[in-house]
Amino acid sequence: MRIERIELFLLRLPLKRPYETSGSVETHQTRVIARIESEGVVGWGESVAPERPWYSGETPETIWWLLDEIAIPQLLKSDLPDPYATNATLDWIRDHRMAKATLEMGIWDLFAKRANAPLSALLGGTRDRILCGVAIGIQPTVEQLLERIRTELDATAYQRVKVKIKPGWDGHIAEMIRNTFPDLPFQLDANSAYTLADIPLFKRIDAYTPLLVEQPLAEDDIIDHATLQKAIMTPVCLDESIHTAEDARKAIQIGATRVINIKAGRVGGLAEAKRIHDVCEEHEVPVWCGGMLEMGIGRAANVHLASLPNFRLPGDVSASSRYFDTEIIGEPFTVEKDGTMKVPRGPGIGVTVLEDVIRKLALKTKEYRP
Repeated sequence: MRIERIELFLLRLPLKRPYETSGSVETHQTRVIARIESEGVVGWGESVAPERPWYSGETPETIWWLLDEIAIPQLLKSDLPDPYATNATLDWIRDHRMAKATLEMGIWDLFAKRANAPLSALLGGTRDRILCGVAIGIQPTVEQLLERIRTELDATAYQRVKVKIKPGWDGHIAEMIRNTFPDLPFQLDANSAYTLADIPLFKRIDAYTPLLVEQPLAEDDIIDHATLQKAIMTPVCLDESIHTAEDARKAIQIGATRVINIKAGRVGGLAEAKRIHDVCEEHEVPVWCGGMLEMGIGRAANVHLASLPNFRLPGDVSASSRYFDTEIIGEPFTVEKDGTMKVPRGPGIGVTVLEDVIRKLALKTKEYRP
């Protein structure tokens, strides 16, 4: 397949409410949207980098630069026999995984549409519904956090709740959640805010039986995570530390993790996400699909990815209406009464991209042809 045209759009949409983690407070999401065309068929991709480089070194500005200067000119010269060829074409570029994923996921959508098949079928998905959870940021008070949890559970039957933590907002938070919601499956996400000096804190958290604690230590570490996992009962889940299937294999091998969070936009796209999934399945380590506050295009790709068989835990793919008032797809995602979400059955990502809305809202656009 030869790509005949690529367009980039820069969108910035306000969140319905601020989203606080141990590393940032986000009020807007800025996304690079890629429209990729071949023989009259169009695929769509969406970047996931936050506005500031706290989660990774990438931002919307670095993504635009990498795509504009390097990745798009390379792809326009390439013949792609299948969606995996995108990785082979761009693998020589060090890092910049979120930028490469913006194009790679759009090319998967394009190939699926050309095959008149849902994206999940090309990836090897086996389920028509995925398991849904909800992520809640750090709140001004404990009372507001508990009320936020109660509101989410009353509105939608999410199968688990994820709560962000940071130093000073951690052990007592786990205690209050467990005391208030005795049967609630909940997990904690630290976004690399702790060190091995905090082992006593995590031993205390063990008593409140969270499902897991996500990325408690440094974003580039697996060695210290192995030490922490040996010291506590709560499963350690790695996120930022896992960029490739090889990272996953090594982390599992040394006992640094019992669960892995896969974000296709973080690991360079769907092909690498599937490879990580397969390595974890081989080692009987469950995975779940993380989220980066995606707009509709990225959310759709996540839903298809989470249809793979080893996504055995509820992910962060929650209802579209949680984050934005403005939608860029025609069929917003909703959570069913049993806490699941339907996988779209139409070709590609299976939703209608509101191209007119994207063009109207775009802060910047650029078109590329061979």
